[in-house]
Amino acid sequence: MGEARDGVKVKRVVFVTVGTTCFDALVKVADSQEVKDELYRRGYTDLLIQMGRGSYLPTKSTGDDGSLAVDYFTFSSSIADHLRSASLVISHAGSGSIFETLQLGKPLIVVVNEDLMDNHQSELAEELAERKHLYCARPLTLHQTIASMDLNSLVPYSPGDATPVAKLINRFLGFPEES
Repeated sequence: MGEARDGVKVKRVVFVTVGTTCFDALVKVADSQEVKDELYRRGYTDLLIQMGRGSYLPTKSTGDDGSLAVDYFTFSSSIADHLRSASLVISHAGSGSIFETLQLGKPLIVVVNEDLMDNHQSELAEELAERKHLYCARPLTLHQTIASMDLNSLVPYSPGDATPVAKLINRFLGFPEES
């Protein structure tokens, strides 16, 4: 269903990552027929799920039957390669995954793990969503988020310059200033 370029189907990958944790609720909802159908309707061709330490195994599919191709793995030495090749990233709310994806300029849906106590991750995801850098969802709202998302409305993330803060800390600690 990806747009054809010279008669060849363009691969549009959705990469789902849970990091090193167990977040079966995200893996299950990403593997749900409702979410897969919506992704396919929106022109995505492949769903690659990094499932971490979870126990739920997604249903693999080649996509030969005119549906989304689905594959999964537990861990990878280089998540960055998967992020770079993705057309859309669906991620847990870990700050490392969020900022790595945003710095690559990839559209991002962050799914907050509601089972975590004292969930500071949801605060980060909600703040970045409010600033329109990403979409924020819960496992139960992922389908609706995908169905209603407008990726053109996302604002590119520009990381701040930490140099002034580093200089202030160095000065406070008595380190010589670099020229």
